[in-house]
Amino acid sequence: MIVYLETERLVMRRFTADDVELLVGLDSDLEVMRFLTGQVTPREEIENVVLPAILAVYAEHQELGTFAAYQKADGAFVGWFGMQPTKDPEVVGVGYRLNRTAWGKGYATEGTKALIDKAFGELGMDRVVADTMAVNHRSRAVMRRSGLRFIRVYHEHFDDPLPGTEFGEVEYAVDRRTWEAGRRA
Repeated sequence: MIVYLETERLVMRRFTADDVELLVGLDSDLEVMRFLTGQVTPREEIENVVLPAILAVYAEHQELGTFAAYQKADGAFVGWFGMQPTKDPEVVGVGYRLNRTAWGKGYATEGTKALIDKAFGELGMDRVVADTMAVNHRSRAVMRRSGLRFIRVYHEHFDDPLPGTEFGEVEYAVDRRTWEAGRRA
């Protein structure tokens, strides 16, 4: 396994074409998908759309993408963390999706902080952004604990909106200068 990023308790690596089962397991939990699609992701969609899209990002952006995360202690798959390209080459978007068994253990914050540190410290990014549904209070708390700051509420149109969509989406971000100031404090 080639390690992309390591934290105190997690190790992250690129996904491979052999990782369909990991993604199927993760996306088959309705609670995990509650604020994303509100439904499980069908296996054929993971095989034909989701995983190929993950692999395609690696080909275009060597240091960015979606990374499988494992507990160091026992090697258990906990989910994924992502650092995605945006329209601005100096800005990346961070996110995560964790198995419910990994919730409430600080992994989301630990992994997100590590991605932010890598974005600024190694990749020379100027800004890191993240978003979620306004009603997704647990993810919003992770964003705050990770050093991201609330920027705005915005509304998007969805043909089949999830419960809570009417309250909008929220954007959080941190810029290089703020990140550096926090490291000196």
